[in-house]
Amino acid sequence: MSSSMLFNITMVTYMVSTCIFFAFLASKAKAVGLAGTYAALFGFVAQTAAIALRWKESYDQGHGHAPLSNLYESVVFFSWTIILIFLIIDFRYKYRAVGAFVVPFALFGMAWAQLSLDNNIEPLVPALQSNWLMYHVITCFLGYAAFAVACGISIMYLIRDKMEGGNSAPAGGLLSMFPAIKVLDDLNYKAIMIGFPLLTLGIVTGAAWANYAWGTYWSWDPKETWSLIVWFVYAAFLHARITRGWVGRRAAILSVIGFAATIFCYLGVNLFLSGLHSYGK
Repeated sequence: MSSSMLFNITMVTYMVSTCIFFAFLASKAKAVGLAGTYAALFGFVAQTAAIALRWKESYDQGHGHAPLSNLYESVVFFSWTIILIFLIIDFRYKYRAVGAFVVPFALFGMAWAQLSLDNNIEPLVPALQSNWLMYHVITCFLGYAAFAVACGISIMYLIRDKMEGGNSAPAGGLLSMFPAIKVLDDLNYKAIMIGFPLLTLGIVTGAAWANYAWGTYWSWDPKETWSLIVWFVYAAFLHARITRGWVGRRAAILSVIGFAATIFCYLGVNLFLSGLHSYGK
């Protein structure tokens, strides 16, 4: 079995998991929610095996590098990290409804990678031939994944806040499957607290890598600039929450804005702007 086939299985499994989570919201059956979690777990295991197999295929073809070097591989890895962070939070807190708002991010990534992107294994360009590649990419994408989970939770918060309209009565219907609004706010904060230090470490390792590859720690490349913008957005989130007591709707909106900036930093810069990271195409 090839890695491509396993990635296709992963994509289908994430689609099944997404459908099950939406069925959970409609049916309110705990067993259905648990089935969605285990479907996501099965897809995660399959994707882990596929990433390992692709790594082996790289060695078999004489390239011998981790599958983190081009747009296809980075999108696949991003999807993997999203499910990893989601499963950690899901098994810790058991709020299954969150899966309906987070697993689709991984599904969209896998669908785009499998249906549209070039999946050929290519040799590394000289700038990528460094162990810093793995350190930098892993820390950045774990941070991105935590922000994706925070975004999904924030969307849930904004939906609940809008539909409740400040009513303190117990929620009914679809909203009854959402965690309490204060819980959603707390989960958003915790997810960003996971992502922010990882993004910081990703920027630090990226600077070290840049010095190794190009002889300078910082050159205001578009990717570097947007990474700094994303860092400031989430730093502002944490500062406002800790010192100004920003919670609730404002925090949720800033979380969504932060993830939009993250996606532009990741994809927009690589696809639409020229710079040292243009090899990501």
